[in-house]
Amino acid sequence: MADPYSTEVLKLAAEIPHLGRLTKPDASARKVSRICGSAIDVDLVVEDGRIADVGLEVNACALGQAAASVFARDAIGADLVEVAGARDALKAMLKTGGPPPEGRFAGLAALEGARDYPARHGSIMLAFEAAAAALEDAAERPRA
Repeated sequence: MADPYSTEVLKLAAEIPHLGRLTKPDASARKVSRICGSAIDVDLVVEDGRIADVGLEVNACALGQAAASVFARDAIGADLVEVAGARDALKAMLKTGGPPPEGRFAGLAALEGARDYPARHGSIMLAFEAAAAALEDAAERPRA
């Protein structure tokens, strides 16, 4: 079994950008892992369907923090297709041994070692699930 808590994962977990809630987000979403209780709130400012600003509140294990860090580091400019694609590729990587996500969120490859720890998969998925939900919500709302 690979060590899920590699130096790279721990570094990502310690250096999460965009921490703190936004004062005027266009959309927000909260996701909680039923297995471990990890929780992430994602606030987004969305312009022309792309993330223009992001704020996070992260209450998760080191693996969930590392995934949130990858999301926050590379989120500006991403659209729903990219975020949902990364979410789906991340889930496949963890659950079925698929390849790591490519493109903007390729840094999620650092979490390959967590495949053998299904109790942590929910925490790892939170940031991308919340961001996709917030982007979907923003797309459904009329702009003022």
